[in-house]
Amino acid sequence: MKKGFLKVLLVFGLVTGLAIPSSIQAEAAAPSIKVHFIDVGQGDAIYIKAPSGEDILIDAGNKGKGKTVVNYLKKQKVKDIEIMIASHPDADNIGGLPEVMNSIKVKSLYAPKSTNTTAAYKNFVNTAKKKKLTIRNAKAGVKLPIKGVTAQFVGPVKSYGKTDRNNWSAVLHVAYKKNTFLFTGDAQAKAEKDMINAKKKLRADVLKVSTQGSKAATSSTFVNAVKPKYAIISVGKNSYDHPNSQTVKTLTKAKAKVYRTDKNKTIVVTGNGSSYKIGK
Repeated sequence: MKKGFLKVLLVFGLVTGLAIPSSIQAEAAAPSIKVHFIDVGQGDAIYIKAPSGEDILIDAGNKGKGKTVVNYLKKQKVKDIEIMIASHPDADNIGGLPEVMNSIKVKSLYAPKSTNTTAAYKNFVNTAKKKKLTIRNAKAGVKLPIKGVTAQFVGPVKSYGKTDRNNWSAVLHVAYKKNTFLFTGDAQAKAEKDMINAKKKLRADVLKVSTQGSKAATSSTFVNAVKPKYAIISVGKNSYDHPNSQTVKTLTKAKAKVYRTDKNKTIVVTGNGSSYKIGK
């Protein structure tokens, strides 16, 4: 329900004496940000519902998981996506995005200008061209136009090698009043160090853990910079030792509460501007 309509409904209730349900009053009085970490197995898919109503999607898992994401978005009554972000060229992140683009209207599209040319990335680019979508550069310093929310890419801060797909990851920091989130893509230790050295804004209560909890990322130095209260690991059955026990130990040592999609399934974090509620 749109915020403007809610205000009109409340005014109408005051004028006519009509009883407005308390749930509607609460929604109008306290808009929230909702972040859905969608269970797509071994991969990432994050849907953000902004307080003012915009729909943002970061990644959509492997090819074939796009349908899972589309079905989930439709259940959330998503009719179009204001901002779609492809974090980097790996198939388990952008493989499902073409399926989403073919099913739901996308208004703007962001991706890092990586030099990589994976099959999944080529399919993503070709689908964007067919949909006449310009791929805007996702890099440190670029801000996203979301009402009432500060959303800015803090990475990548530099260019990386052609085979170094993970460190090209678009890393997004989002703040709604006192609610803070950091979405890391698959950024590895090198990119983490580069962001710290560039003095980017990394502090966040909710951390999307990089690379399904791989030991190649989420260094103790990076975790100390972020200081997360909650750490979300999007992971499925795998043979890569994800999440790595050392990564989990680093997070718990930092007093972050760890959630995993392989155990908790889809995780929804709701922020009212000051506190959080975590559920499904």
